[in-house]
Amino acid sequence: MDYTSIVSTIRKLALEAGDAILEVYNREDFDVRAKSDDSPVTEADELADKLISAGLKAAFPEIAIVTEEQSDTHDVAASVFFLVDPLDGTKEFVKRRGDFTVNIALIENGVPTRGVVYAPAKDRLFYTGGDGKTVEEAGPFAKDTAGDVKPLSVSNPDPSALVVVASKSHRDQATDDYINSYSVSEFRSAGSSLKFCLVAAGEADLYPRLGRTMEWDTAAGQAVLLGAGGKVVRFDDHTPLTYGKNIYENPFFIAYAPGIELKKSA
Repeated sequence: MDYTSIVSTIRKLALEAGDAILEVYNREDFDVRAKSDDSPVTEADELADKLISAGLKAAFPEIAIVTEEQSDTHDVAASVFFLVDPLDGTKEFVKRRGDFTVNIALIENGVPTRGVVYAPAKDRLFYTGGDGKTVEEAGPFAKDTAGDVKPLSVSNPDPSALVVVASKSHRDQATDDYINSYSVSEFRSAGSSLKFCLVAAGEADLYPRLGRTMEWDTAAGQAVLLGAGGKVVRFDDHTPLTYGKNIYENPFFIAYAPGIELKKSA
């Protein structure tokens, strides 16, 4: 597997998709429609999906692709495939909060081994390098050449004063109860897969998700976190969160920096 080529390609496609998304985002108005599951979708989602899908097919025709916007057409039994959320955080996009991301991951035998998370409205770009280690690149972002990068590593958490990050759009009582079972010194709120990236960058220690997510929501963020030394496990039994599951649906999960003794429940 030519990981250097894969990383270069998915980085470039994420940046190009980000440009297309911002073109829509910066308009005075744009259409928002509801999908079959009542989740929102915009022209930006569809433009980014087409751009990324076409780019991956052209560069790596031998690797299957699963994307959120085309998930109904996929039946992938492959051990290696790309998993794409062209615009994660559509609710944040519609509300013009800026906490939305482009996510592209490579899945190998159920594990996200390479990934890129790009937040175009926040100018933050995270990805795993060819060596599998995570970096954050400083802008401005040239499409064909990476700029200055900073290696990322998770925090060395203090169990008596944890920094916890959770969703802006999906907070509920169960999540709050679970968070309150820890000794928390600071709470941070972020949208989309940026929560994984904050843990990867050492800006947070713990991200619990007690709600429905799909694999394309989490794969790239998990790759970024794993490459920075973090872990992502199922909430129920604390085994690693894996990919290629039935209908691409995730169980509840916990993303964290090692050193935290995980609670089973609130």
